[in-house]
Amino acid sequence: MEAISVKNLFVAYESNLIIDNMNLSIPKGELSIIIGANGCGKSTLLKTIARIIKPKSGEIFINEKNIKKQKEKDIATQVAFLPQGPTCPSGITVKELVAYGRFPHQRMIGGLNSHDKEVINWAIEETGLKDFADREIENLSGGQRQRAWIAMTLAQETDIIMLDEPTTYLDMSYQLEVLEVLERLNKKKNITVVIVLHELNNACRFASNIIGLKRGKIICNGAPKEVITKESLKEIYGIDAKLQLSENKSYPICVDYELVRG
Repeated sequence: MEAISVKNLFVAYESNLIIDNMNLSIPKGELSIIIGANGCGKSTLLKTIARIIKPKSGEIFINEKNIKKQKEKDIATQVAFLPQGPTCPSGITVKELVAYGRFPHQRMIGGLNSHDKEVINWAIEETGLKDFADREIENLSGGQRQRAWIAMTLAQETDIIMLDEPTTYLDMSYQLEVLEVLERLNKKKNITVVIVLHELNNACRFASNIIGLKRGKIICNGAPKEVITKESLKEIYGIDAKLQLSENKSYPICVDYELVRG
């Protein structure tokens, strides 16, 4: 079953076409990672699915329902979206930030109910932040801060979460910390996770499904071991890559590369 389906999608900024007649199926219950060079349409695709950007034409289905026929609040109970580099006012604690994730489920009148509080505590525990619940966001490490934002998306209580470059500006250990949290949520909770990622080797390591884009078109889509090849990387990035399999033979690793000249 598809979690997200995109049909004949065109997205442009004024006269600049970013996504060009895209057809894409993102499988339910998988950890899908979108890769590609800067400006290829990765972030634009997520923002269009999240209804932040309005497409020129085409259809988007979430859990087989057309998003054009749904209210924004209804979509927010199905898909949580974490943009790149989110910010919050100073002085906000982890628990207060995570509580914002309950907004789509709240009524016009009344505060957090007992279920809201249970979900907030669950999200904080799932992301390993129980001991930091009352700590202010600005006093956390980079990895902890990003886990707090992920906890907020979890508190939205959706079965699909989308994240735009959640490891940007994090060092290698914090990148792994964040990606391992997302992998665990996918495997243990069967949450469909869709991530835009720049780090190719991390994408190959963590994705069960990898999607390669170039100039708004899909170059490859499938298991990393099957679709990440010298040919696909040449087309996506313009590089001549040297690949080898991981020690457990489960995913490819780019060990060296050069620009393709001419």
